[in-house]
Amino acid sequence: MTDETGTAAPRDFWTLRNLIVTRKDALPKRLAQVALYAMASPDDIAFGTAASIAEKAAVQPSTLVRFAQAFGYQGFSELQEVFRDRLRDRPSTYDERLSQLRAHKDGGSKTERLLAGFCDAAERSVGSLRERIDARQIEAAVAFLARAETIYLIGQRRSFPVTSYMSYAFGKLGVKTVLVGSAQGTDPETLAFAGPRDAAIAISFTPYASATLAQARQVSDQGTPLVVITDSPFSPLVPKLGVWFEVVEADYEGFRSLSASLALAMTLTVAVAEVRRQDG
Repeated sequence: MTDETGTAAPRDFWTLRNLIVTRKDALPKRLAQVALYAMASPDDIAFGTAASIAEKAAVQPSTLVRFAQAFGYQGFSELQEVFRDRLRDRPSTYDERLSQLRAHKDGGSKTERLLAGFCDAAERSVGSLRERIDARQIEAAVAFLARAETIYLIGQRRSFPVTSYMSYAFGKLGVKTVLVGSAQGTDPETLAFAGPRDAAIAISFTPYASATLAQARQVSDQGTPLVVITDSPFSPLVPKLGVWFEVVEADYEGFRSLSASLALAMTLTVAVAEVRRQDG
């Protein structure tokens, strides 16, 4: 079957994902909601029921069928199969992971269950990072970060620990940075010094910090190369020009890990320092 443009329905997850991202701005509002949820929670799409997925995506079950047909599938179950195929080569199945989580709930003290739960979330987050990130993306980001005279680090709320760590690590490695987030409220003035010979790293996750969005827009308008770490191709932080990374952190009891974000931050930081050392 083909979609409304005459394109055959993708038979593998990453082709489908890229097609969804390409067409996201043209999708009707409700279909865009499904696309956003599908990109953020592909495992839920793979194994959830139509009713449970529709509830979480805040749409009617019939919208899931329309979403699948918009991309060339006969029905939602056919699209689900593409999402399931992505998991078949993983070391453990979805059912095994659920069993592990249930086992943590069945025994031990509350503290032991919390430790196990947060460790599981960290492992899932890092596993997702390995799956989503292409090494070529990292190399592209490192290439212009390493050339920058100054790297501006932009992040608020739960993203601030990541930029704060990068500021510390870059400093130890001899790379000049400016950590944005002053108590005086002078961040726009600080960022006014950023230019094409510098670079910026902006980090924000749902719900996106308005200050981070404004600051990323400011440096982009000033011609400063931008690296973005966010959680969805639908994020308002995704730049038209520059490099961006999709990092989806797993949660446990409503608390999201920063494990994958910090792993990526450490990779970028050390890689930039290494390139500068080789070129120096």
